[in-house]
Amino acid sequence: MTTDLAANTAVSFTTTTTWQAYGGEQTLRYLAQVIGLVAQNFLAGAAGLAIGFAFIRGIARERSATIGNFWVDLIRSLLWVLLPLTLIGSLILIWQGVPLNMAPYTLVHTLEGRRQTIAQGPVAALEFIKNLGTNGGGSFNANGAHPYANPTPFTNFLGMLAIAVLPASLMIAFGHMTRKPRDGWVLLMVMVALFLVGLVVCDWAEAAPPPQLAGLHIVGANMEGKEVRFGAGESVLTAIVTSNTSTGSYNSMHDSYQPLGAAVPLVFLLLGEVVFGGLGAGVYSMVMAALVGVFLGGLMVGRTPEYLGKKISSARKHGGLPCMLF
Repeated sequence: MTTDLAANTAVSFTTTTTWQAYGGEQTLRYLAQVIGLVAQNFLAGAAGLAIGFAFIRGIARERSATIGNFWVDLIRSLLWVLLPLTLIGSLILIWQGVPLNMAPYTLVHTLEGRRQTIAQGPVAALEFIKNLGTNGGGSFNANGAHPYANPTPFTNFLGMLAIAVLPASLMIAFGHMTRKPRDGWVLLMVMVALFLVGLVVCDWAEAAPPPQLAGLHIVGANMEGKEVRFGAGESVLTAIVTSNTSTGSYNSMHDSYQPLGAAVPLVFLLLGEVVFGGLGAGVYSMVMAALVGVFLGGLMVGRTPEYLGKKISSARKHGGLPCMLF
């Protein structure tokens, strides 16, 4: 790696941006992927989870002087959540055919007489945590379209489930910690409803061949830029899940989608992670959207806005400076 690319990668993976400007199988050694990228996928995801719980405590607590200890929350997120789930998920990936070894690349001769290099490595160690931690990236330049990173439709679905399960469960945790479980379920149902609308619209847009190819009498979905092993359906599912959760995983080229199909992930990106969202980011994005809605609704009807039994009002503190109290 050049110095600027190394700095770009370090910043990208420590902030869960996970912008990967290189081909993993051609650029990084196994040690760099395991110690550098895998470790940061765990730490960045755990930090987001800790921040999400700190935000919830800030709303739930009334007389406490603190909102928890970040170091304690970070360790708990690693040891109690991310590590156990990743261990189970990685074993499932190995069972499905994802490699986990430190062997050198294999050179083979194809049926046409050419030489082909088959990349391997500790792929399973990275693939599950990159999704569970809503990070992204991958061991291969082709990302989720590579057969070693994502060998079957089952592993594709498992990866998408891993992306959404923790952000969705944080809404249930939000309801329990604030002693308003129904409010947590309401926010989760709003997320699910928005997700399903986007999924249906994008799937409908990609279910037919492009009109530019109408003269070729092509029957079936728009397969331009999509992985033939999965078809349009699972490619659309991946596009919608990853665009909602700031996860840089993909198994199809979004620029090959129909205009309406490409507009759906773009809209979800612009919404700012209110649908599931990344670890921690989803809960505070949706709750802040709810607070803004309640505040504006209260102004429109002429009464003090309330949310979760608490008033949203202004006060004069610290030498007369206005501030918002919740």
